[in-house]
Amino acid sequence: MARTDTFLCSVITPEQAVLETNATFVAFPAHDGEVGILRDRAPLLFKMGIGELRVEAPEGNHRFFVDGGFAQMVDNRLTLLTEQAKEVAQIDRAAAARALDEARTLPMVSDAEFTARQKAMQRAQVQLKLAAGG
Repeated sequence: MARTDTFLCSVITPEQAVLETNATFVAFPAHDGEVGILRDRAPLLFKMGIGELRVEAPEGNHRFFVDGGFAQMVDNRLTLLTEQAKEVAQIDRAAAARALDEARTLPMVSDAEFTARQKAMQRAQVQLKLAAGG
């Protein structure tokens, strides 16, 4: 018997389709918080932030680190377009720690450099937290 509480969830990066599954619930980082999605959600277009993407599916749950992008929900189809989607289990904690150290040394002379440094630090901090089981 087919489940009627699911919707299609697709996670896509510039390189590949990372995930395509039927989901019962999805939570993604928004630019200003977290957004949760269930079946029959009204259409939306949202700017994503840097953080954890959680996908609950009948066959099992999925967790990813995502790096910004956009989310669109239309007709029980959620499409998440992101620069990077990395399974939490694949995050290299040592590499994330190195990235954080490197981000801390980035210059902050201009507004653009300050913003780039802040985003690099946020990416590394979120990956370290997820790799530690957070």
